Amino acid sequence: MTRRDVWLPNVPGKALAVIGMRRAGKTTNLWQIMAQRVQAGTPREGLVYFSFEDERLAGLQASDLDRLVQTYYRLHPDWRDQRRAAFFLDEIQLVPGWETFARRLLDSENIDLYLSGSSARMLSREVASSMRGRALEATVTPFSFREMLRHIGHEPTQQWHKLTKASHSQIAHDLDLYLEQGGFPEAQGLDTRSRHALLRNYVDVLLLRDVIERHNLSQPQVLRWMVQQLLGNAAGSFSINKFHADLKSRGVAVGKDTLHLLLSYLEDAFLLTSISICSSSVRQKQVNPRKVYPVDTGLIALFDRSGKANTGHALECAVLHQLLRNGAEVSYVHTPNGFEVDFHARYPDGHEALIQVCADISSQDTMTREIRALQDARQQFPQAHAQLIVLMPPPSGLVWPSDIELTLASAWLLNDQVSHSN
Repeated sequence: MTRRDVWLPNVPGKALAVIGMRRAGKTTNLWQIMAQRVQAGTPREGLVYFSFEDERLAGLQASDLDRLVQTYYRLHPDWRDQRRAAFFLDEIQLVPGWETFARRLLDSENIDLYLSGSSARMLSREVASSMRGRALEATVTPFSFREMLRHIGHEPTQQWHKLTKASHSQIAHDLDLYLEQGGFPEAQGLDTRSRHALLRNYVDVLLLRDVIERHNLSQPQVLRWMVQQLLGNAAGSFSINKFHADLKSRGVAVGKDTLHLLLSYLEDAFLLTSISICSSSVRQKQVNPRKVYPVDTGLIALFDRSGKANTGHALECAVLHQLLRNGAEVSYVHTPNGFEVDFHARYPDGHEALIQVCADISSQDTMTREIRALQDARQQFPQAHAQLIVLMPPPSGLVWPSDIELTLASAWLLNDQVSHSN
């Protein structure tokens, strides 16, 4: 199993709920946590894994769950109240009323509790409300770039500046592959046709089970039109008002409130992420379009009908998800002078960054345009670190200001943020 770099909060007395899109690797992550605990010295009998997707458990009710606890302690009586066991309950949301059982387990037994669930019935805000503050969340996403390299055996063991030129070229090649095929574990190494069929199945199952059935939608076709619009314009702006007007022109009767709900359902199911304009005004965030990104770059080719490679959009998507993995709060910037910067990121330690993403800066005109947007945005955010992330090294002769950091995407995505100097 490929080791995952999922951030896991560690707070005594709290359950850990592992959430994320279908097929992103939640169950694998639970097994890896168990392996880590074994390595740390926990005996195997102190770890209990139970999958509620087992067909033999169909029809299980919350009242039956106590049998799991009683049976375990009957087999291992020396663990009860004397030693701290860990329970891993996979897909527990399939048991109605599981929340009450989980809370009681935390309150009455000396255990650490790990839960996982599909986005169909165990969304982040539902965990927070149903567990009444007793659960913290860890989101499992498709592979990051580093995880993808680890999966194929190409993860660098040294920092970027210590790698050979051949290693740099290999990583650049692998990044092109990552931007095209994405990071879903099962999609790695598949031919294009098989990969597209697999990813389309992921999306179809998500829409059916996690949105249409779960929310009992009466207009599923509107949802599918919205998905085509959103994922067919990855990294682009999306306005509910404009989409509503387009549907109205086609004779489709649907309310704006319904469209807002559909967008929230898609985000809750982890199919996509939308970011708002960077503003302290709630109204400004509401009236301005949102920028929308698929959960994985591999989905872009399924919905974009332009026939272009869209490497720039894929790179922007990859940068956004790495920012989110790093715990940043992310928005986009639109300056009073009409310039747009892809991301404003505020990290957990409080520092800010303005980030522009560009796949091709082979010309001075392109460089000047990207730099101008960053410089204009710095008038609003003077404390923010300005950074231009590029796919290819700049050609000799290009000039940029010393206060703008130019960083290779391959190094940045590996968290070895190497800058180029003029």
